[in-house]
Amino acid sequence: QVQLVESGGGLVQPGGSLRLSCAASGIIFRSSGMGWYRQAPGKEREWVATLSTGGNLFYTAASVKGRFTISSDNAKNTVYLQMNSLKVEETAVYYCNTHPKWGKGTLITVSS
Repeated sequence: QVQLVESGGGLVQPGGSLRLSCAASGIIFRSSGMGWYRQAPGKEREWVATLSTGGNLFYTAASVKGRFTISSDNAKNTVYLQMNSLKVEETAVYYCNTHPKWGKGTLITVSS
């Protein structure tokens, strides 16, 4: 079965950086598009970034453009989300996705 496992969450100060990882099993990574989403308490889940099948194209939400980067290591079947200049309001659970599967999420807390 397809499994996605996120890691790299934790506490970070405003303006700091984190790199999230999503390790995929049960799929061939290069054959599936991968995405990152986040959901803050009391808010709807929102799309953050997508890496297309084969890693040829990537997209980021306007709110994170210039600060977040999605990338992959195909040999490790892993997709990453590099997050820079983090803001307090970006505290959320971050999820990895390849339709229709979701990881269980990893919590990012941005706080002083």
